[in-house]
Amino acid sequence: MSNIVVIGSSSMDLVVTSSKRPNAGETIIGESFKTVPGGKGANQAVAAARLGAEVYMIGRVGEDSFGKTILENLKQNHVNISNVEPVTHIESGTAHITLAEGDNSIIVVKGANDYVTPQFVEKAIKLIKNANIVLIQQEIPEETVEYVADLCHQLGVPLLLNPAPARKISQNVIEKASFITPNEHEASVLFNDLTKGEALKKFPNKLFITEGKQGVRYFNGEKEIIIPTYKVDTVDTTGAGDTFNAAFAVALSEGMGMQESVRFANRAASLSVTKFGAQGGMPSREEVEESL
Repeated sequence: MSNIVVIGSSSMDLVVTSSKRPNAGETIIGESFKTVPGGKGANQAVAAARLGAEVYMIGRVGEDSFGKTILENLKQNHVNISNVEPVTHIESGTAHITLAEGDNSIIVVKGANDYVTPQFVEKAIKLIKNANIVLIQQEIPEETVEYVADLCHQLGVPLLLNPAPARKISQNVIEKASFITPNEHEASVLFNDLTKGEALKKFPNKLFITEGKQGVRYFNGEKEIIIPTYKVDTVDTTGAGDTFNAAFAVALSEGMGMQESVRFANRAASLSVTKFGAQGGMPSREEVEESL
């Protein structure tokens, strides 16, 4: 069993379903509203646990009803939460999600996730040192991502950076991360002075650009490769990227080859969009292996 540490955000997703998105100043009637646990870090932790990894989460929640629900959900999904602590004076993070026209739009309010600081992560160095791989995202402070990149490099622990939401990251982080998994928009923010092909060639077997229905593209040192995704009936795309990253980390930590790891992650991500909610469709290991 692989040992995975996820450093990142936990939140409550407030999800509205509608036939269309409102224009500025427009009010429309929606179809449904639900609250479901989310956050990129928590999503990736849950997805990795369902795929058979031993998962440890490092994060913060508010000392509020959302925080209690988030923690209980992580426990129910067999994620170790001994390093997830409440912040007493601030609310839990929230994500305000609109599902419309076959896709999603999301506004994230970080709340307690801003308190996933380098000093907080430092308390879990022993845990990180023993990990097969560490996952991190960008719904937590920028300085924490910098600190974790330096720490994992010093400890010799592979770091998978999912650079979402999009923001510029330093050359130091790019160099020290083992794997970077932007979507096309995030890649254009990170490497705005390079074409997609130039960026891939510059970071062989490190940069993996997810292209939605087209699949995942990377450069293996000799040629550019695209691993196609799987066609499914899409219900909700929220969490597909988180499922991909978690599955990719699980596969890599188990020693699968690069193409096999991407294919495994693509299959898991494709299954995740067939049900409602970021975590609602995240598949079990058995479901992925059977569908492969």
